[in-house]
Amino acid sequence: MPKEHRKRGKKKKPEPEWQPPVQEPRREQDIVPVEQPPAPTWIVPGEKKDDINPEAPFGYVDVDVKAYFRTVDVQIRDWQDTAADSGAGDDEPNEERRMFVLAALTEMGGKEKQLATDPDCSLVLERMTYSMDDFVRRVFVDSLMGSYDVLVKHRFASHVCQTLFTVASRTISREKRGVLPTVPESSEKGELRTLTQLIVDVCEELVPVFASLVMDPFASHVIRALLLLLSPSLVTSQETVRNAMRSKKSAAWKAKQGPLKSVFKEAEEGESTVKSPPEELTRAARKFVDVVRGELDGNETRALAADKVASPTLQMLLAAEADQQMTEDVDSLMDRVLVGLIASSRDDPTATPPMSDYLNTLLRDPTSSHLLETIVSRCPGPAFSILWATYFKGNLPRIASHPVANFVLAKAMERVDVTQLTEAATELQHAWGKIIQTSRTGVLRAAIDRAAILKGCGAKMTEAVAAAFEINTPEERNRLVACVLRLQSFQGFKATEEFKVQGAVLLQSLLRLSEPHNQPVIESLIALPMEEMLAMAHHPIGSRVLDALLDSATVPLKIKRQFVLFFIGSYHLLVDDRIGSRVGDRCWAFSDTYLKEKIARSLISQEQFLAGSYYGKFFARNLNLYLLQRRPDEWRTMQTDRSRSTAKPVAAPTSQAVEAIPGKERKKRKRDAGGDEIEELFGATMGKKVKKAALGETVEPESKVLLEASLDTGLADVMGAIRAAPSEGKTHGKRKGG
Repeated sequence: MPKEHRKRGKKKKPEPEWQPPVQEPRREQDIVPVEQPPAPTWIVPGEKKDDINPEAPFGYVDVDVKAYFRTVDVQIRDWQDTAADSGAGDDEPNEERRMFVLAALTEMGGKEKQLATDPDCSLVLERMTYSMDDFVRRVFVDSLMGSYDVLVKHRFASHVCQTLFTVASRTISREKRGVLPTVPESSEKGELRTLTQLIVDVCEELVPVFASLVMDPFASHVIRALLLLLSPSLVTSQETVRNAMRSKKSAAWKAKQGPLKSVFKEAEEGESTVKSPPEELTRAARKFVDVVRGELDGNETRALAADKVASPTLQMLLAAEADQQMTEDVDSLMDRVLVGLIASSRDDPTATPPMSDYLNTLLRDPTSSHLLETIVSRCPGPAFSILWATYFKGNLPRIASHPVANFVLAKAMERVDVTQLTEAATELQHAWGKIIQTSRTGVLRAAIDRAAILKGCGAKMTEAVAAAFEINTPEERNRLVACVLRLQSFQGFKATEEFKVQGAVLLQSLLRLSEPHNQPVIESLIALPMEEMLAMAHHPIGSRVLDALLDSATVPLKIKRQFVLFFIGSYHLLVDDRIGSRVGDRCWAFSDTYLKEKIARSLISQEQFLAGSYYGKFFARNLNLYLLQRRPDEWRTMQTDRSRSTAKPVAAPTSQAVEAIPGKERKKRKRDAGGDEIEELFGATMGKKVKKAALGETVEPESKVLLEASLDTGLADVMGAIRAAPSEGKTHGKRKGG
C-alpha cells in the first residue's frame, strides 16, 4: 500500500485553557468603606419570613404514611365501586368498614394539612370525606382552621376544600333540624363548634383576601362551592350548577378516579340539602358581596366579566346579590356591570339611556355572555324593560342568528310580557327559516315556552313554526312532526336524516301550548303511519315527544286515549325494544281499566311472542293474561285496585272495614245465574279454608301490607285472586245450602 503523504512543518501544540487570575484575599484594613445614600423615608423594611415551598407549604408527607394511604385509597375505591351491587342494611360489612375508616382517620390526625396538599393523598381525603359522619366532618374542618387562605389557593388542597364544602350542606341540614351527634366530653381539647359556626369562621378567615381569590385559578372554584353552600337557592339555576363544578379538564380527570360516595350500605337519611340556610350563612354571603363592592371599583368589576377565571365567580356573586335583594342598592355589582342602568331605571323608569359598547361586547363574547344571561334573568323588572328596549328590540334578527348572542336572547325571552313577545314574533317573522337552517332553535323554543306560560300569542307561535319549516298546505301539515324532528324544511325533507334533540324539544314545547294551538302537532302525530310511529317510539330522542303528549296538561283527554288505542294490534312490536317498552309502560300507566282490557285482549294471541321477547316479557307481567282469560271480573277488580294504590297508597282494610263498604256488601249478596256443580262444591270448600286462613280477624292489617310489599308482581296477583275467593265461596255455600 502506498505511504500516506504528510504535510511538512512542525506539529502545533495545543494551547492551554484560559485560567482566571488568582487574586489574593484582601485584608480588612485595605477595604475602604463606601458611604451608602440614606434610604427614602417611605420605604418600610418588611418582616423576614422563612422560605415557604409553594408545592408543600405545610411540609411533605412521610413515605410510609403515603404508602399506607395508597392502600386506603384502593380499599375505599373498591367498596365504592361495589356499594350499589351489594344489599343494604347488612350490619357486618358496615361495622368492618367503620373500623377501617376509623383507623384511617386516626392515622390522619395531625397530618391533615400535609395530606391535603399532597398530589396523591388529596384524592384519598376527598374519598374519605363522603364516608365521614357529622362529628368527624366537624373535626376535619376544625383541624384546617387558620390555613384556609393558603389551602384554597393550592393546586390539590383546593379540591379537598371544594369537596368538603359540598358535603357540608348535608350536615348543616341536619343541624338545622336539631339532629346533632353525641360529642365525647374532653376537657383538654375544649368545646367543638357546630359545622354551621365553623363555616362562618371559615368565611371570616377568607374575608381579607376574598377579592383576590375571585381571580385565582385554583381558588375560584372553591369560592363558587362556598357560595352555593351559603345560598342553596343558587342551585335552581342550571348555569350556576355548571359554573360551580370543576373545569372540563379537571372533571375529565376526576371521572377516571371512580365514583365518590359513602362506603356504607345503609340508606342515607336526611342527605338532602337545606333550601333555606341558617341566618348566619345568609349574613356571610351578604358580607362577601359587600367586600367585593368595597375593594373593587366599577372599572375593576366590569373587567372581571371578560376574565375566564373570574367571570363565573362574578356571575354567582351577582346571583347571590339578587337573592339578598341587594341589586337596587346604590352602586351595586349588577348596576356596575350594567353601566348605571339600574340607577337610571330607579330614577326615571321611562328614560332611555344611550347604548353602551361594553354591554354590546358582553352580548357577543363567548365568556362574558354567560354573565349577561344571569343579569337578564335576575335584574329588576324596570331595568329589564329598558335593557330589552335598548339592546334587543330592533336587532332581534341579527341577535337570534348570532352563534353566541342567541343564548342571551333566549334567556331574555323567558321574561318578556305579552306585548314584547308579540312584537318579537313580528320582528322575527322572516328570520325563522334562517335560524332553523343554522340549528339555533333556542330563541324559538324559549318564545314557545313563554307563550305557553302566558297563555297568549299561541297563534303567533304556530305561524312562526309554519314559516320556519315552510309548511302551508294540509298535506305539508301532516309532515310537520317529521320535519321538525329532523330540523328540515318541507322542501328539503329527507327521511334518511337522523332525529335531532333540538327538534324533539321544539315539539315538546309546542305540545304544551294551549288548545287549539297545539292541534297541528297532534294531528301530524296521529297521521303518521304505524311504521314511522314505531320507529319514533323506539328512538331515544323521538320517544320523548310521545311522553310529552301523555304528560301535557293542555292535550285533551280524548286525544290521549286515541293515541293509546293507536297501537292496538302492534303493542307486541312496540314493547319489543328497550325504548319502546318504556313507551308501552307509559301508555299502560295512563290507561284506565277499560283501555287496559282492550290492550291486554289484543295481546292474547301474541302471548308466546311476548314471552320470548327480552323486553316484552317485562311488559307481559303487567297484563296477567292468564287471569284475564279465566276470571275477567277478578282481573278488572285487580287493575282498578292497582290504579287506586298507584294514585294514593292506602292501608289494607280489615275484615270489619270490608263489611262496612256498601260495594263489598252488594258483592257478597250477589247470586250467580249458573255454574258447574263440581266448581261450586270445591269453591265452597276452598272458600271456607281461605276465609279462615287469609281473612281471619287475627291477622293484623299492617302485616298484610308488609306481606304484599315483599311479594313480587306475580305472587301479588295470586294473593289478590285468593283474597277474592272467600266471597265466592260464601256465595256458593249459601246456594248449596238453599
